[in-house]
Amino acid sequence: MPMNISLDDQIGDAEVIALYRANAWSSADKPAQLMAALRNSHSLVTARENGVLVGIGNAISDGHLVVYYPHFLVDPAHQRKGIGRQMMQALCARYAGFHQQMLTADGDAIAFYESLGFTRAGRTAPMWIYAGSEH
Repeated sequence: MPMNISLDDQIGDAEVIALYRANAWSSADKPAQLMAALRNSHSLVTARENGVLVGIGNAISDGHLVVYYPHFLVDPAHQRKGIGRQMMQALCARYAGFHQQMLTADGDAIAFYESLGFTRAGRTAPMWIYAGSEH
């Protein structure tokens, strides 16, 4: 069965938490908040192989000018197979024509997002108040 990329999928708590744990994201330690955040996003993209969740990403937006992509994960066993590219292309297509599409990237993810057309945001610096530990 081919990879299914969807902007209209339903997600289950256990499968999402497993994917976040596989990627060592601290959001998995706050499952209620994580699931509420994902389910209340402006958009949610998923990737499934044979019905199994192997990728997820979300968008927060004002619906008109600006969109921010805060979470974007692919199961480590499925990375470098084009799944993330297909997922991000689906989100970018949904927000094509927006004044600003934004995300924060680090490490190896920087080259991935640059390959999709994202560029560094001028002289801006990422800033946060952050309760996580994976960075």
